[in-house]
Amino acid sequence: MQVTQYRLPPTALMPNSPYPLLHYRGLEIEPKASKFYDLFSQNGWRVQWIYRYGETQRSHYHSSAHECMVVLSGTATIRFGVGDTSLDMDDNTYGPAREQGGVEIEARPGDVFLLPAGTAHKTYNTSPRADFTLLSPGDGHGIDAQDPRAALDQVPLSGFTMLGAYPEGSSSWDSLKGGEKNFDEFRSVWTVPKPERDPVLDTSPQGLMGLWPDVDIDLQTAEAPQRLRSRL
Repeated sequence: MQVTQYRLPPTALMPNSPYPLLHYRGLEIEPKASKFYDLFSQNGWRVQWIYRYGETQRSHYHSSAHECMVVLSGTATIRFGVGDTSLDMDDNTYGPAREQGGVEIEARPGDVFLLPAGTAHKTYNTSPRADFTLLSPGDGHGIDAQDPRAALDQVPLSGFTMLGAYPEGSSSWDSLKGGEKNFDEFRSVWTVPKPERDPVLDTSPQGLMGLWPDVDIDLQTAEAPQRLRSRL
């Protein structure tokens, strides 16, 4: 298995994180919901949803929780690290209406992404093409079923689908489109507590335990985004 890390500095709209985005490829696990439910659960992460993604979406981030996503079916491009600068979906997806920088990753079944709180992300160019919808029972903040594991395996997968999980005990995830917070407020996103275990690799230093070193954020001093970029 290969773990690739991407460092994404803050932008004018998006806080991103001092911790790197992690991309896990080559897991010898069938891309089946119950398989990842078992893996994430034993490592202290709670599965909360399966979404099917449409052709595109607005770039967004979660300010209160770290997020782990695994691709179950289909393929797509995921853009990380930058915000959209227009409400025109074609222009901010395929045109120039987005911030400079970021990284784009071609996602396929079995890929796992670990997003530190604040990481901007946007899924587009999905295949097979389908409408965006929540497939798992519940409201996206938990699996509303007596047997969540069994319920996940009963979800019919079509189009590009991902399963999402969050650390046990973390705050409920939110969804922000960028620009709501000023730079001073970015620091509250950067101090979301580090998880106790990696969702895939538990306490191995090959995962977040080694790749997310403890970061001392100076909460008394605001730095301009370009100054922080030079330190990451």
